[in-house]
Amino acid sequence: MIRIASIVEGDGEEKALPILLRRLRDEWQVVNEFVEPLPPIRVHRDRFINRDEEFRKQLLLAAAKCGERGWILVLLDADDDCPVTLATDIHRRAMQYISHRRLSVVIAKREYEAWFLAAARSLDGRRGFCYPDEFVDPESPRDAKGWLRRNMESRTYSEVLDQPAFTAHFDLQQAFDNSRSFRKLCKEWQVNVVAVGED
Repeated sequence: MIRIASIVEGDGEEKALPILLRRLRDEWQVVNEFVEPLPPIRVHRDRFINRDEEFRKQLLLAAAKCGERGWILVLLDADDDCPVTLATDIHRRAMQYISHRRLSVVIAKREYEAWFLAAARSLDGRRGFCYPDEFVDPESPRDAKGWLRRNMESRTYSEVLDQPAFTAHFDLQQAFDNSRSFRKLCKEWQVNVVAVGED
């Protein structure tokens, strides 16, 4: 069994990420293993990144939850940080505490909702979202949530309600094609779940 212990920063991701991980599991069948995404560990981004004791505590909790054959996935929003630099720094620091576990750090360019922008066509008509016939670089807008809100019939976007619902339906291939940070997540999945399951 491969247990996935994830660390996320928001209410929306806490509900949405397990849905996404189950979709990846179904998309890329792992023949010899049962894959179990555990309920995510939710952290405050700034405290997690900037307070060593909090950082260590949450990583050790994730390591205990996933077990020896498990995988730890840290998924945070980049906001205004460089995703590559931030991911590299977190990974380097984390390995001081959990070098005995497989770890991936995925930083969504700007925010998780950028993955919805990358596959926005596939969400047309879902929960009142109306796809505007215009190209938007999914990893450029600073406010992907605001872009979604402006294109919802209700003019509201709820992280807790809409993020899990959109996660259940957005086209994974469109997101893969249009988002570098989503491709990073898929690559880490292949290395840490699919390849391990085939050993």
